[in-house]
Amino acid sequence: MSEAGGGRGCGSSVPQRAPWSLVAATAAFCLVSATSVWTAGAAPMSREERQKLGNQVLEMFDHAYGNYMEHAYPADELMPLTCRGRVRGQEPSRGDVDDALGKFSLTLIDSLDTLVVLNKTKEFEDAVRKVLRDVNLDNDVVVSVFETNIRVLGGLLGGHSLAIMLKEKGEYMQWYNDELLQMAKQLGYKLLPAFNTTSGLPYPRINLKFGIRKPEARTGTETDTCTACAGTLILEFAALSRFTGATIFEEYARKALDFLWEKRQRSSNLVGVTINIHTGDWVRKDSGVGAGIDSYYEYLLKAYVLLGDDSFLERFNTHYDAIMRYISQPPLLLDVHIHKPMLNARTWMDALLAFFPGLQVLKGDIRPAIETHEMLYQVIKKHNFLPEAFTTDFRVHWAQHPLRPEFAESTYFLYKATGDPYYLEVGKTLIENLNKYARVPCGFAAMKDVRTGSHEDRMDSFFLAEMFKYLYLLFADKEDIIFDIEDYIFTTEAHLLPLWLSTTNQSISKKNTTSEYTELDDSNFDWTCPNTQILFPNDPLYAQSIREPLKNVVDKSCPRGIIRVREESFRSGAKPPLRARDFMATNPEHLEILKKMGAASSIDAEDGLRFMQEMIELSSQQQKEQQLPPRAVQIVSHPFFGRVVLTAGPAQFGLDLSKHKETRGFVASSKPYNGCSELTNPEAVMGKIALIQRGQCMFAEKARNIQNAGAIGGIVIDDNEGSSSDTAPLFQMAGDGKDTDDIKIPMLFLFSKEGSIILDAIREYEEVEVLLSDKAKDRDPEMENEEQPSSENDSQSAEQITSSSQEVDLVDQESPEESSLNSQPESLSLADMDNAASVSPSEQISNPMENHETTSLDGECTDLDNQLQEQSETEEDSNPNVSWGKKVQPIDSILADWNEDIEAFEMMEKDEL
Repeated sequence: MSEAGGGRGCGSSVPQRAPWSLVAATAAFCLVSATSVWTAGAAPMSREERQKLGNQVLEMFDHAYGNYMEHAYPADELMPLTCRGRVRGQEPSRGDVDDALGKFSLTLIDSLDTLVVLNKTKEFEDAVRKVLRDVNLDNDVVVSVFETNIRVLGGLLGGHSLAIMLKEKGEYMQWYNDELLQMAKQLGYKLLPAFNTTSGLPYPRINLKFGIRKPEARTGTETDTCTACAGTLILEFAALSRFTGATIFEEYARKALDFLWEKRQRSSNLVGVTINIHTGDWVRKDSGVGAGIDSYYEYLLKAYVLLGDDSFLERFNTHYDAIMRYISQPPLLLDVHIHKPMLNARTWMDALLAFFPGLQVLKGDIRPAIETHEMLYQVIKKHNFLPEAFTTDFRVHWAQHPLRPEFAESTYFLYKATGDPYYLEVGKTLIENLNKYARVPCGFAAMKDVRTGSHEDRMDSFFLAEMFKYLYLLFADKEDIIFDIEDYIFTTEAHLLPLWLSTTNQSISKKNTTSEYTELDDSNFDWTCPNTQILFPNDPLYAQSIREPLKNVVDKSCPRGIIRVREESFRSGAKPPLRARDFMATNPEHLEILKKMGAASSIDAEDGLRFMQEMIELSSQQQKEQQLPPRAVQIVSHPFFGRVVLTAGPAQFGLDLSKHKETRGFVASSKPYNGCSELTNPEAVMGKIALIQRGQCMFAEKARNIQNAGAIGGIVIDDNEGSSSDTAPLFQMAGDGKDTDDIKIPMLFLFSKEGSIILDAIREYEEVEVLLSDKAKDRDPEMENEEQPSSENDSQSAEQITSSSQEVDLVDQESPEESSLNSQPESLSLADMDNAASVSPSEQISNPMENHETTSLDGECTDLDNQLQEQSETEEDSNPNVSWGKKVQPIDSILADWNEDIEAFEMMEKDEL
């Protein structure tokens, strides 16, 4: 998102039409005005420190980009733990995440305009030459239409925009003759067959070589797509039309947006997450501002800025009013049902909603932007990164973090809008955490688990496309950038499109269809950019006053308003609805309430549906709490210095690392390697951490044998070649059915890929020291002093420590000695949600927390004043039986009955509509 997207006029009514220059001028005026208010009330960060941080961002980008070019190019992405490229088909499938990979050097294309923003013009010129020479867009591979549009088409257009800018300046790119634009046009035509549906909504995937539906295409049978997937095309497609004069691209993107607008739920003005591309029926009827919907809202506002079409702004404001009415529960943003918007659809939030405060800045609604951003920052301070999902009482729901840039994006725009140096300190924290916890010798590695600090062997292209742009711009002065950033708007992938496109090749008829569907509240159109007279009335500490009540929101207190309760009920003195965490099967009043749920008024039915969802979540959570969380194996010796953290499975026996100090020591392979008999090399493992191979005997037997040899710990490495924590469920080692209290050493399990990293390090360095713990520890300061972050030697050495992962079927080898946690891979990401196939609402509700572990943050969260707290840690044990009159039913039977009731309730809802 760009600061140039601020809108029309500071708090004034929207004119019928304004040229792009007026858009940029008014937005810049608004932001400069807001900044000027803050200079009197806050101690600014010195220019020297900002320059130092900016230079640090440049060095970090060089580390990431340089390692991609050295170890991965021309592959799509870098695998930073094994120092090699990720080539689709040569690695185990990660599901929908891999749909972004098209064998078209994704990271290079996605990084083109970042090079110019960071003043690396020579590198940009070299990169453009490589793209023109090496990239092939005619590959027989099925890709995501959404990801290919925002990353590849957007990357080519952003590169073209800055190439022609540099050419006009007369120093660089003098040879350039719109070659990137011609590639973008070629790719645009390859994506057009995806729109061959009756609705105009595109298929979610397409084969770059064979298109849709052909036998060779291996796609075209999908029926559903996410709202963001169909609604995040207009900027790139319209820019392609305006650049080339080929109107077909903008026409197709507009038709998709028009259809989504027409299919919105009319009474709530909300849209669902997933829609049928042929019928227009909503498949998933929950609505929020995170995964699956996020950039649809973003592109409505930005389409107005870039194209000057008032209907886009009207639609955005209509949706925004609904979001603030139903979804926004400050400081939280919770999904609701589109037909029952007062009913929360889930009790957790995903990381992609972190972009929303930045969008609110462009809208001009600063207060809720500050509140939500501060809440997210408190979560980050707790875990160093923002988990993929977390609950309303701030427990980790999905523990991974793929180095997403959305929070940095919102930080940048809040700083631009307020000038508050607090946001520079936030950016400084982000830089420190990336270097401290994510940096590895060959780049930056995604976090497999924010609780343990373990890494995942991935560095997505958006990390280079977005993160470094926003962090650099946060600390840069205007003179630090070689062009005027105010003349461009950012796409959702942070690619730059020039605002002058609004007056170029305007051949698209702009029928204002918005007013045909709804009566609009004119008050919605006033705040289109920050109005300092309203937002900062003689109070330079405005933002600080909003943040202050949220400082301890994660650790010590619950935010008010987390759960929306019927206002009319409180006005009439009625009791709040029964919550699942408060339910007691022995309480007759509770049983009577249950009997009434769904059988009386529509309000009781809503309470019943909410209670059923919470009870299913509570049951699932209690099962999860019986499982042990993942552990970490951290390589602390040279050249790793603690930067490589491997996800390890726990053992149900031996030293509990969550209760005792971590175990640190050098590793040594046991002989025999399977550890199933008395060791023949006890002197080699004495005082060290023994490496053992899985199989041929019980885990407990292996542990006893290495313990008798004097080992201080053990690491069991999977014998299933190619297995990886990236694609397999977390593994937990069980005992042997006997008393295992005699085992005093810690035991951890590594899959084959992670184990190979340690084995390869031994072959390269002989002496390898690791740390076994429940969570990765900070690096040793003395080692920090010895470390050279950008050392070519470290990078080259680490390159040799690779494990060749082959695509194999992961076979469950469970036996009486071992158990595998019954969950799906934690590597599921929000990108999977964006591109997921259809999921029926009944499946969705039947087990809302299936496959995802929820662990508590320190401290229990309560709010006794209004009793509106969300489900949190409870000390009460659930009664396994629930009494219904004289009949006693197991809880599983009741949950099954409730699922049937939920389906019946949804059918009633559909009939009602």
